[in-house]
Amino acid sequence: MTDQPDELLPTTRRALLHHIAVAQAESRTPSLVAGVVRDGRLVWSGARSMVDGHAPTPDVQFRIGSISKTFVAVLVLRLRDEGLLDLADPLGRHLPGTPADGATVAQLLAHSAGIAAETPAPWWERTDGALRPALGDLLEPEGAHKHPAGRRFHYSNPGYALLGALVERLRGEPWGEVLRREVLEPLGMDRTTLLPEHPHAGGFAVHPWADVMLPEPLTDTGLMGPAGQLWSTLTDLARWAAFLAAGDDKVLAAATVAEMRRPAVGPDDADWTYSYGLGLQLRRHEGRVLYGHSGSMPGFTAGLWVSEEDALAGIALSNATTGAATTLIASQLITLTAAHEPRLPEPWRPLSEVDEELLALTGPWYWGTSPQILRLRADRALELAPATGDGRGSRFRAEADGTWTGLDNYYAGETLRVVRAADGTVSHLDLGSFVLTRAPYGPADAVPGGVDPAGWRAY
Repeated sequence: MTDQPDELLPTTRRALLHHIAVAQAESRTPSLVAGVVRDGRLVWSGARSMVDGHAPTPDVQFRIGSISKTFVAVLVLRLRDEGLLDLADPLGRHLPGTPADGATVAQLLAHSAGIAAETPAPWWERTDGALRPALGDLLEPEGAHKHPAGRRFHYSNPGYALLGALVERLRGEPWGEVLRREVLEPLGMDRTTLLPEHPHAGGFAVHPWADVMLPEPLTDTGLMGPAGQLWSTLTDLARWAAFLAAGDDKVLAAATVAEMRRPAVGPDDADWTYSYGLGLQLRRHEGRVLYGHSGSMPGFTAGLWVSEEDALAGIALSNATTGAATTLIASQLITLTAAHEPRLPEPWRPLSEVDEELLALTGPWYWGTSPQILRLRADRALELAPATGDGRGSRFRAEADGTWTGLDNYYAGETLRVVRAADGTVSHLDLGSFVLTRAPYGPADAVPGGVDPAGWRAY
């Protein structure tokens, strides 16, 4: 529960409308619809159109292009969470006979399998999927690999087509039907479909040097569908943004959704602006790290981005092949909303119950001579942080066996244990073999390598 108002302030709404009005006019896009999601709810939507009085509503479908990949990734991770595959499995274990047999599922999800970015000619986005009737038609038999697997990020549309085929193989039915039953229906996304359903926008190309337009073909891309086939609406994508922010146990646990947005391949530069997780893009925008995805198909561009720290998401959809920078538009919607209405922090509240033994563990601990502070949080969680300066810290989740598991930073996945002396008193903490003691290098019998018997002394 928060004190955040249900609606945006008039000044915020005006700033957002001005932003998309400028974007539609300057990019010369036939129509543009956009929205802001806050704390899981669509709190603002706006639209601009070349035809007065005919701006698209939040229920009008647009093609969302590669945002489709986020849905495919969720289907694959559902299979992983059910134990039907491992992310380290080579694709050929489940879907043999493709040029990507040796690529792992994780590498395909993260675009690090090293395979080609596109299919063999003709360009798949503007041609009927019947031209590529078999999985072997999606990649060149020779030369499908452009880089060593797992070494670098190389975006691959055919890679996601193969992941869609993997879902079909393990579920025994078309990936679109699996998506409808396992994801769209549970989330109430009944306006997200493989093919357009009325009302939907038509896609156009706008001439680069003249204010004239050309209709784009609305193709069914067949086997390439998982790479960019889906159509959706602002209303449905607001639900999708809420899901990507918090998860939903009916579809995918919050912990697995969080796994999707962790970078899977190291960025190429220290001051990175773009990275990729397991089906989600990450980008920096004006000091924020956003996650989500961009999308484009002939006649359409789309952007959906989420800011975890602000509990905000921005969505923008256009029906022009080029021009409208929907990723930038959606990102700026987050920036504008956060600037006008910064997130209110949750009020501090004391714990509802206290375990005296855990309370006794709090306070200063020492790793060698480095002071650390251990704090008790809700649900028996612990938080370790350096007392001064830089150092290693982490949050820890309580486990049923009396240990804790690190959730982030250096100690992510590592186990924290309380070690007791023969008389039952706490001797020290063991953190992945590191020993934390109540005094610097003491007690001596707990410190790896021992302690000089003369103890601390002046020189």
